[in-house]
Amino acid sequence: MPHPLSRLILALIAVMASIAAPMAAHAATASDREILVMLDLPPPHYRPGSSYSGSYGDVHSSAARKRIAGQIAREDGLELIDSWPMPILGVDCYVMRVPDNVSVADAIAKVSRSRFVRWSQPLQTYRAKGSTGDPLSRAEPAATEWHLADLHRLATGRGVSIAVIDSKIDVRHPDLAGQFIVDKNFVTGGSAVPEAHGTGIAGVIGAKENNGLGIAGIAPGARMMALRACWQTGGPHSPTLCDTLSLAKALQFAVEHHAQVINLSLSGPRDPLVGKLIEIALAQKITVVAAYDPTLPQGGFPASARGVIPVAQDSLRKILPPLYGAPGENVPTTQPGDTWDLVSGSSFAAAHVSGLVALMRQQRGTSVTLSFARFPNGAIDACSTLVETSKQCDCRCAITHAVASSR
Repeated sequence: MPHPLSRLILALIAVMASIAAPMAAHAATASDREILVMLDLPPPHYRPGSSYSGSYGDVHSSAARKRIAGQIAREDGLELIDSWPMPILGVDCYVMRVPDNVSVADAIAKVSRSRFVRWSQPLQTYRAKGSTGDPLSRAEPAATEWHLADLHRLATGRGVSIAVIDSKIDVRHPDLAGQFIVDKNFVTGGSAVPEAHGTGIAGVIGAKENNGLGIAGIAPGARMMALRACWQTGGPHSPTLCDTLSLAKALQFAVEHHAQVINLSLSGPRDPLVGKLIEIALAQKITVVAAYDPTLPQGGFPASARGVIPVAQDSLRKILPPLYGAPGENVPTTQPGDTWDLVSGSSFAAAHVSGLVALMRQQRGTSVTLSFARFPNGAIDACSTLVETSKQCDCRCAITHAVASSR
């Protein structure tokens, strides 16, 4: 028999779905004929009576680098199509299209010979690691596996900012409205209508609690940054993709705007530009959580990057350190158009952990190294991560003592 709460939420979903407006599909693709070319920024210099300048804020310097990029493109038979400043790396990033009669590897080697070029690389594609499923049939796994209501007596993520780098989030969804401090789009071209994957990730992390609707996020007290770096390639069940440059833009924004947690529910090839930005984030004590893909070497990137927390759904057969398991199968969450649905995948497992990190940061601050308690199967024991439990004092008991002692 379904749990009574499941029947209640299922009924709610049916009602909301019947009145939801259809969502326009947005499609975009990342070209495998495009490369990124990084031009060095000049060192900052001092102008009398002014401040330090000479980086991307200097219009003349920026125009000069654009002329250099255009010259490199012309000399090497490439097409200059886009650019983006990356001051925290000391480079300007230019996107160039390689003609069909030239290999991408040869084009990268050729432009890299210029004394102005720091490095060049392919524009790579990343795939979100989750999918929507059948209509909701049961309550949140975290409600039982993680004792979520008890955890929220101790912490809700209040005061913690979480950058959700994903597809377009429905920030007006009734279970999400008011949970965001910023909503930015870093995908070039196309409309930015709400999309399924990003909206689902945001719901798992930070949906409102006790509002009489849908679900409760793992960290409903946190405030999220909706940073669109990915796009839905078709309808709600179609793949969600990102590319190197869109991810880099969003990562730079998250770092510059002091996110404390970055959620990357995606996976793909190792990438120098994205890797360098993640290193900067980690050096600034930002926690980075990423989805693990068992079909890719070392679980894919960025999950395999040093310092990143790699997460898979806890139904995975083998969960060995440094990998962590979290709820990721048949998870009810928010969807575009004021609806909810069931989702599955390591994307949503990673979202659980990003929310848990927010609870830990509220409880412990940023100076303490984060560590997770595990069950024997490698899945995270969320309750024991936050409080000391024992056979004599279970999760509810331990949290009751913790709450009482904090008063």
